[in-house]
Amino acid sequence: MNFLDGHLYPENQQPLIITAAPYAPGWIPSDFPEDIPITMEEQIQKAVDCYEAGATVLHLHVREADGKGSKRLSMFNELIAGVRKAVPEMVIQVGGSISFAPEDDGSAAKWLSDDTRHMLAELDPKPDQVTVTVNTTQMNVTEHAGIDDFKGVSRGFPHLYATYKDMIVPSNPSWAEEHIRRLSAAGIQSAFQCYNINSFETIERMIRRGVYKGPLVMNWVAISGGMDQANIYNLANFLRAAPDGSVITVESSVLNVLPVNMIGMALGLHVRCGIEDVLWNQTRTGKMSSVEQIKQLVRIAGELGRPIATAQQARDILKLDVFYETADETLRENGFAPNRNGGTQGFLRKPI
Repeated sequence: MNFLDGHLYPENQQPLIITAAPYAPGWIPSDFPEDIPITMEEQIQKAVDCYEAGATVLHLHVREADGKGSKRLSMFNELIAGVRKAVPEMVIQVGGSISFAPEDDGSAAKWLSDDTRHMLAELDPKPDQVTVTVNTTQMNVTEHAGIDDFKGVSRGFPHLYATYKDMIVPSNPSWAEEHIRRLSAAGIQSAFQCYNINSFETIERMIRRGVYKGPLVMNWVAISGGMDQANIYNLANFLRAAPDGSVITVESSVLNVLPVNMIGMALGLHVRCGIEDVLWNQTRTGKMSSVEQIKQLVRIAGELGRPIATAQQARDILKLDVFYETADETLRENGFAPNRNGGTQGFLRKPI
């Protein structure tokens, strides 16, 4: 991205899109019973509450009536339909780290099974976005956390701590390319989760080869443990590579969430919050609900002079339902230099 004079002035920045992640699949209900929704009615109401607080994108996961994360396609369909009816303007983004289990015999699906993850393209009603990871990576969500981040909650249980420490996100090239094709064919936008500069570079190559033909919407995921560390140098390196037409949301975890979001807001980027990412306030003297976290960001954005995006503005910025015909068009619309023609090394300047 090219940052010119005045890039920190709010009048030269897009309205702020806030993504809410309130369903917290990595926690159990007893970790924060006041805020983790369990019944379908509670889960739908949570979307309404987040929207009314200022979030226009909903990062969606689903729980069963027993509080466990759901692997049933029907439950996702039910929640999406309920949110569509309650807050039709809200952008629905389904978390892509899910596989579906058969509903007839109750047998468990293999964790992140390739075949069952492709079923995200079959959701009905369809979501606006599904998050897509590229390149298999470690996802040790305990690595940059401190003891106090997990003290008194389920992540501190030895068996769960070990499970999350050794978690892997599989996204081999053949799976990722097929998944993107299926989502695009269904009219669902791929919301790319970029764990570092390598993730971005793989996405750019897929665009240049015509695998993905749509707006470039990305989360910079700074949660360490195989993904970027939450520091300004990693973010700056990522932004230097990203084209001007891309849309970038910053994402982190534990007590890094708020400062990373404040950096993102100042730079004109977009933000994500919610109890999926952090339970605590900055002093760990209490837990903050997803709605409280959203309201905090709205307040800070107001002090920066940056308006909160309306639902329609968010949809326009994200270019939902937009797909392109060719790789060349995709490169041009996203602000990339065009593909090489012949023996040229590349482009020092973008052609006019």
